[in-house]
Amino acid sequence: MTSAVPSPSRSVTDLPKAHLHLHFTGSMRVGTVRELAAEHGIRLPASLTTEWPPRFDAVDARGWFRFQKLYDAARATVRGEAEMRRIVREAALDDGAEGSRWLEIQVDPTSYAPFVGGITPALEIVLDEARAVSSEPGAARVGVVVAASRMRHPLEARTLARLAASHAGSGAGSVVGFGLSNDERRGDTGEFAAAFAIARRAGLALVPHAGELLGAEAVTATLDAIAPDRLGHGVRSVEDAAVLDRVVRDEVALEVCPLSNVALGVFDEAGDVPLRRLVSAGARVALGADDPLIFGSRLADQYASARADHGFSDTELADLARGSLAASRAPSDVREAAERDITAWLA
Repeated sequence: MTSAVPSPSRSVTDLPKAHLHLHFTGSMRVGTVRELAAEHGIRLPASLTTEWPPRFDAVDARGWFRFQKLYDAARATVRGEAEMRRIVREAALDDGAEGSRWLEIQVDPTSYAPFVGGITPALEIVLDEARAVSSEPGAARVGVVVAASRMRHPLEARTLARLAASHAGSGAGSVVGFGLSNDERRGDTGEFAAAFAIARRAGLALVPHAGELLGAEAVTATLDAIAPDRLGHGVRSVEDAAVLDRVVRDEVALEVCPLSNVALGVFDEAGDVPLRRLVSAGARVALGADDPLIFGSRLADQYASARADHGFSDTELADLARGSLAASRAPSDVREAAERDITAWLA
């Protein structure tokens, strides 16, 4: 792909694409969070009410802890099955409205288990609603990624991997991947390898986070321990040419979330995100929104940033969309229809 003058003539919202990096609570509409907080008598931080979206300024360099506080406040408003179903439904409809044909939403069932009788019903609620909403006009079709937390014991990750494996499938309403999320500066990645081995045997995509808060060395550790199909973020692999070469050689896709990287202080400005360097090196990139609730930017905004801040032409944006579909676990009919419509978008 070559640099070109960006064209504003085609809407990035109309560009068919897949969305591979969206967290369950972080997908919520801010209006939904406020409604649920009012219902439960929960007082939200100002950053989720009068001062939304929050601004992470210079004193919040790598503002993970402030982010986590807001995320936890939002998650506390989710108290049962109806609310969990609402989140899945709204995420699918919102994604569909901005061109997503396939969404892989990431959920840690342990976060919601206390309200619905355990991790198994928590996951089954998400899967059931994903299956139901996927048949509705205008909605993205939804697969589910079960994610363990680095903040918890690796044995819990094995339990989640077995649960994910028991629901593994290839279509909407199935578990399609297994991930590892939360602060990558915590825990030993190698200790989670056994959980990923369980997921691999079940045919799930292996999609751990790495290479956002930590640099290229964390990418190497994750590649060595897990041999992932994709990396959540992975953007800092550019800090070591040999690591980036390995990512490209091993065909590990990167779920790059440019505007959340900026919000957390990983990069100062949108133009500093090394998106073009990754693409020019041959990396397969799938843009993601990460947590629209916290960062105030959705998937289409990431494509708009690629155009405005990195000079991506419409042809290059189409290639990013194709890359997202190729890196996904979307069924073949979804991919084929999206490919035809990408071609039409360019025509």
